[in-house]
Amino acid sequence: MKFDRDIFEEILITITRNKTRSFLTAFGVFWGIFMLVTLIGGGQGMQEMMQAQFDGFATNSGFLWPQSTGEAYKGFRKGRWWTMNLDDIERLRNGVQEMDVITATLTRWNKNAVYQDKKATTIVKGLYPVYNNIEQQDLLMGRFINDVDIKEGRKVCVLGKRIYENLFDKSDDPLGKYVKVDGIYYRVIGVTESNGNINIQGNNAESIILPFTTMQRAYNVGRDIELVCFTVKPGIKISDIQAKVEGIIKEAHLISPDDKQAIMLLNTEAMFSMMDNLFKGIRILIWMVGLGTLLAGAIGVSNIMMVTVKERTTEIGIRRAIGARPQDILQQILSESIVLTTVAGMAGITFAVLVLQGVEMATTTDTGRVYAFQVSFWAAIGTCALLIALGVLAGLAPAYRAMAIKPIEAIRDE
Repeated sequence: MKFDRDIFEEILITITRNKTRSFLTAFGVFWGIFMLVTLIGGGQGMQEMMQAQFDGFATNSGFLWPQSTGEAYKGFRKGRWWTMNLDDIERLRNGVQEMDVITATLTRWNKNAVYQDKKATTIVKGLYPVYNNIEQQDLLMGRFINDVDIKEGRKVCVLGKRIYENLFDKSDDPLGKYVKVDGIYYRVIGVTESNGNINIQGNNAESIILPFTTMQRAYNVGRDIELVCFTVKPGIKISDIQAKVEGIIKEAHLISPDDKQAIMLLNTEAMFSMMDNLFKGIRILIWMVGLGTLLAGAIGVSNIMMVTVKERTTEIGIRRAIGARPQDILQQILSESIVLTTVAGMAGITFAVLVLQGVEMATTTDTGRVYAFQVSFWAAIGTCALLIALGVLAGLAPAYRAMAIKPIEAIRDE
């Protein structure tokens, strides 16, 4: 298909001959492509925002804690409260080979942290260093708990970001300073920041983290634990080992094998899978709505081109009479359809990009994190190709109708 200045001038004259009709037709395509691009970019940005809620968490992690029993068993009444202990960690480590990382935690709520004349209400957590493999600790400064801290039971702590901001001025370096919690002084070795919004036993930003062994002695909890945290090896699903894990714990604590209430297991893998499936469905819906709207615009172009061909019956007949070939007529009609569709579509893409840029700027967090609402380069290229294809399809039926016009019939119609 050849394009020269004369052809473009003729296309322009034809399109601008009825400005209102051409504008309304182009608007259908404009709105369709705008909706498609905006929905694609918006869906992508929303997915990133949702995934940010899981930042720092291992996608193959699980959390196990005790509840009151739901059934009487071996002389114990229904509703009995029981506790897990460090022996359960070894039982699971030896009995469930599919597990990778496994660790225990302790927690105390609503404790007062004091530094000089400043106070803050905090959550005190006792953790092992390997917990970092389950919930990634983003350190603002200093370091996290290490094996030496555990072995020696050191009185050290890692402050959550909000606790640090409440106890210290922004210009202060907290490292090496001592914070008092429940009458015991702990030396600050680090400050951690929590980016995600999943809170296991409280938000890290509002917590003070101690070595597990230090917290054992400070709160005299012996070998009792409150939560078992674990990850599974690659290729293993938590749901596949859930029955085995619960069976080992129930047998050790004299709980009925049929008791569905006594053990609570949080499967974050299932949560991630649910979110992935949700966004797969959203993406399908986006393409259905976007393509449907765009197709409606293309049908509008085709209908208007049909009307245009009808109005230009005499003109087309005269062209055929003076030697125009059928492919020349086909080229002219297709060219008009492609130009109208492409111009309207490119305007829609441009406007969608501007809107998405505004949304992206509006959702930028205080920490400078940017959620990508913009469509990718290849998505834009694919959309342009789709526009051209729709332009061709929209012009085919009118073009073939124009080709079928015979000169003598056109003159007689006049």
